[in-house]
Amino acid sequence: MRLVSLLPSATEIVYALGLGDDLVGVTFECDEPPYARTEKTVVVGGRDTRGMTPAEIDDYVQTRMKNGEDLYTLHAGALAALDPELILTQDLCRVCALPSGHVTDALDHLGCRADVLSLDPYTLDEVLQTFLEVGAAAGVPDRAQALISGLRARLATVATAVEGRPRPKVAVVEWVDPPFTAGHWVPDLVTAAGGVPVAARGGQRSVQTTYADLAAPGPQIVLVTPCGFHLDGAALQAAGVVPHFPGAQVWALDGDSLIVRPGPRLVDGVETIAAILHPEAFPEGPGPRSARRLS
Repeated sequence: MRLVSLLPSATEIVYALGLGDDLVGVTFECDEPPYARTEKTVVVGGRDTRGMTPAEIDDYVQTRMKNGEDLYTLHAGALAALDPELILTQDLCRVCALPSGHVTDALDHLGCRADVLSLDPYTLDEVLQTFLEVGAAAGVPDRAQALISGLRARLATVATAVEGRPRPKVAVVEWVDPPFTAGHWVPDLVTAAGGVPVAARGGQRSVQTTYADLAAPGPQIVLVTPCGFHLDGAALQAAGVVPHFPGAQVWALDGDSLIVRPGPRLVDGVETIAAILHPEAFPEGPGPRSARRLS
């Protein structure tokens, strides 16, 4: 089956299911595995925000959305030339990828008959369910079930390790300027890691907030996981977050790899958070390329 992925998390799912050879098209943001966007045809482009501050990125996004403009460009001709049979997209977040309706309209215009599967999870369990959906649509349901079983076994190992231990209050900052709450599946990751998410919106969209509201519940640990950034970028931004949480541990995490993309590596994120919250249970600590303590 000829597959096209229009979001980075779907690309990760495809490779986790052993379907990398069937993948023919990706987006300019598909960087896991690292060779995905160099070996496949890029069918979605967008603005390179490197060098922009978080405030500048937010202003750019808000302005385009206010004006009804898209953040991404679908290379329709390139997509049609690939003759895909299954396209993976989403309606979860306009900031993350093209909405499925835009894709369907483009396919109708081009006369393509590819199936379009929209992946729109809001919780950790729903993320795992999307693996089954992709596996079923791609004809490999057994692989999807095996993938989920392995991930659930790892989650069970974490649950056993943190059982009965004090659960610290944890705030997650998904964007730093302006600050945004933890939404969607992110609070589930904190809970699975043995923490209590505060100032969060589990199973709901992340929304803009204030640092005063984030600090009000008295979090003991603050995780800075800005969408679109890996660890070094997150650490630079977390330095500005530290003054808002005196007395709390502030950690920067590789958000794109571990937290914000609804793919298999969310379980890596749970393991990383658990090592931060319960160092006595995980003496090896979080990986050096996964997390960095700022205070």
